[in-house]
Amino acid sequence: MDTFTNIETLEQFEKATQEKSVFLFTTDWCPDCLFIKPFIGEITKANPEFNYYVVDRDKHIDLCKHLDIMGIPSFVAFDAGHETGRMVNKLRKTKADIQSFINSVK
Repeated sequence: MDTFTNIETLEQFEKATQEKSVFLFTTDWCPDCLFIKPFIGEITKANPEFNYYVVDRDKHIDLCKHLDIMGIPSFVAFDAGHETGRMVNKLRKTKADIQSFINSVK
């Protein structure tokens, strides 16, 4: 997931939402999160119009509660400080699912 920038602070998150961005909410212990690792880089490289960020749900649980993100992995897109789309659920995401989500927020 070398194409993702880690979000460490709430201020960093707020600043990143001002860009055309996609956030991946994940943890290091989640099997469904690990499932997407082999192909997530291909998706980000194929869609360079976005900036990509990763948020560790366990480190930022208050932010996730505020955004109503309980299932992981989950994706939320922002542009100019406004949420433009979300794929938030507890289901395993396939490469096609993630690409479809990104296409929906272009």
